[in-house]
Amino acid sequence: MDHLTEFEDIIGYSFTNRQLLITALTHSSYVNENRAKNPELVDNERFEFFGDAIIEFHISEYLFNKYQTFPEGDMTKLRASMVCEQSLAECAKEIRLGEFMRMGKGEALSGGRERASITSDAFEALVAAVYLDSGSEETIKRFIRDHLIKGLENKTLFFDAKTKLQEIAQQKGGNSLRYELISESGPSHNKTFEIAAILNEKEIGRGKGHSKKAAQQAAAEEAIRRLNEKEQS
Repeated sequence: MDHLTEFEDIIGYSFTNRQLLITALTHSSYVNENRAKNPELVDNERFEFFGDAIIEFHISEYLFNKYQTFPEGDMTKLRASMVCEQSLAECAKEIRLGEFMRMGKGEALSGGRERASITSDAFEALVAAVYLDSGSEETIKRFIRDHLIKGLENKTLFFDAKTKLQEIAQQKGGNSLRYELISESGPSHNKTFEIAAILNEKEIGRGKGHSKKAAQQAAAEEAIRRLNEKEQS
């Protein structure tokens, strides 16, 4: 199995036009070091530009549909945190993207394959490559869901609901907010925790997750949704 086939297996997509994938994985440092031997080499920066726009559109659609009670300002903040360098770099790490990049020797030796600024850009370029190769809205929507949205939801990177709920509690003036473990189940390597968000000794939200932190975030998210709906009623 060649390295590109291995990468295709990881991302769950096989390219018809392999050159699109190769371009997406080519860092400018590789082009700079090899341009004399191959003047037709192209880096992934144009793909990065296009991929950024594709991701922003699909994340906007996702947030618009999921958080139907959230105002425009909150959705804008959510989108910004979902598509920030840290989040995209984390998604790139999940698919081992840095390992498969074409990179200049100097850049690679200085840790470029793990550098967030490089891998986050390459993730955007990869999205563009998948879109250009497939020509399918459904395919790119599934790719973004599987490799960006699901990954961020599992890590609760993109939306710190606990911080948001704490801000709401403080706005209401001296309110006491805490989280209470309701139950835990499952084997030790795959536990599920259920946690309630308690505001002024009243339960306002409940959530589940495979870690206490994830369950707290889910509880806070549910609490925010309920509070928003209550204010609008």
